[in-house]
Amino acid sequence: MALKQYKPVTSSQRGLVLVDRSEVHKGKPFKKLTKGLNKSGGRNNHGHLTARRKGGGHKRKYRFIDFKRMHVDKSATVERIEYDPNRSAFIALIKYEDGEYSYIIAPQKLKAGDKVISSISAEIKPGNCIPLKNLPTDTIIHNIEIKPGKGGQLCRSAGTYGQLIGKDSDYAQVKLSSGEIRIIRVEARATIGMVSNPDKKNIKLAKAGRKRWLGIKPVVRGVAMNPVDHPHGGGEGRTSGGRNPVSRKGISAKGKKTRNNKRTDKLILKRRKK
Repeated sequence: MALKQYKPVTSSQRGLVLVDRSEVHKGKPFKKLTKGLNKSGGRNNHGHLTARRKGGGHKRKYRFIDFKRMHVDKSATVERIEYDPNRSAFIALIKYEDGEYSYIIAPQKLKAGDKVISSISAEIKPGNCIPLKNLPTDTIIHNIEIKPGKGGQLCRSAGTYGQLIGKDSDYAQVKLSSGEIRIIRVEARATIGMVSNPDKKNIKLAKAGRKRWLGIKPVVRGVAMNPVDHPHGGGEGRTSGGRNPVSRKGISAKGKKTRNNKRTDKLILKRRKK
């Protein structure tokens, strides 16, 4: 789907660039696959603020997405492509042969009326879910399982994908769109194709109010705070912070590595690009 650019008829439309959603369903979601969603406002179970700059936003319903694709060897027809406020990608409502409905992450080029299936050996086309051991090398995939049977965890946001670059008897090598290369068990499954809505990164909201409707609050600079609130706070007059830029907790803001999971380090063959 292409980008939609607006003429500055009003001041709020100046510089506005959005994704054209003319092919996306305009009605309400499928009721049986939704539930109410409470806002956290960035607070945890104690009421303490743990995630700053969150709060407000439009009322949402959560859509249950089938990341596991456990309906094996059951063909399904795509009913429609829908917008999901809880994720950057579009989702597809599919109907199985037995009349059951389900939501899946919509890959690019998937349209209403297309057939999709989850099987050990299926046709290599967008939307089909197949184990890595039965996929040819250089296949573009998304919704990739890390643990077989747990459901897809990698490459689920808009425009992302992985590429199967090699495999042996036990493990397959998958290159992610970040540049990282991981090894994954060949029994793990993945869905063919690239995730929909690749133009998500090119949108320009043009005004703060659109950001507030998304539940994102303004960012206050550290140098504008008091010393009790931020390492850059305080000082007479306007200051530069007096040190290299850090977060509110004192962690370097210049790309310091914070990953600490030695158990899964052996599964990463090559780190992502900066």
